[in-house]
Amino acid sequence: FQYIHARYNPENFDEFWEEWGNKQNDAVGAILYQVGQLEKNRKGRLFENKDRVRIVQKLVYYLQSIEYWHDKDSGMWEEDEEIHASSVGACVAGLKVVDALDEIEVPDDMILKGEESLNQLLPRESARKFTDLALLSLIYPYRVVTKEQQDQILENIEYHLLKERGVIRYKGDMYYNGNPDGYSEEAEWTFGLAWLSIIYKSMGNEQKAQMFLDRLIHVDTAKGMPELYFSNMDRFNENTPLGWSESLFIVALYEMNEKRKNST
Repeated sequence: FQYIHARYNPENFDEFWEEWGNKQNDAVGAILYQVGQLEKNRKGRLFENKDRVRIVQKLVYYLQSIEYWHDKDSGMWEEDEEIHASSVGACVAGLKVVDALDEIEVPDDMILKGEESLNQLLPRESARKFTDLALLSLIYPYRVVTKEQQDQILENIEYHLLKERGVIRYKGDMYYNGNPDGYSEEAEWTFGLAWLSIIYKSMGNEQKAQMFLDRLIHVDTAKGMPELYFSNMDRFNENTPLGWSESLFIVALYEMNEKRKNST
């Protein structure tokens, strides 16, 4: 069985074969979510022909065929294959949005099975990971968790993963880990601060949103927003600027500026 690959060359559509795990159900869910949002907000602009509708419908049937609600994938971080709450949640969110479109058919039980799986997994990210930065996606942008689940996710991430210059992805993360044995010196990802700022702004907690934004501004550099800082060090890696970090930084700034404009 061949899974949909996560990366394609935009010029010739060849698959990119790299060392990262490319079995990413969350990517399919993200595509469905954004396609659904765009079509909902600008009716007919995206689904301008039958081929586009056919492709989106195929993605729905693809998730059904792999039974995404209990399918192991590489997740947001493209690593070990597990059943990831963040991947299941992305698919649930995407299916919910396209289910509201007249042109797309979502089988009746697909969303329900995903929600049941998500509720069984949460507040964990997976069997191996107690908590994970990727879980923030279930709050923003997907909004597929209850208030109780939301509060538990935030509490776990802020207690276990929040550091001075960013948020570590999960305990024991080996990527740019400063310790040869891979423990205790996980890299601090800057966009975690932006993500928390955006979430708290959406919750109406503007004081906490501003606090995380201030911390984010403090770790910005003349080269742009880094991907990450090494643990407990004022040294960032070579992936600077990183598009993911820059984009969430822009969203966080925009949200707080909107608040100021509306209050004047």
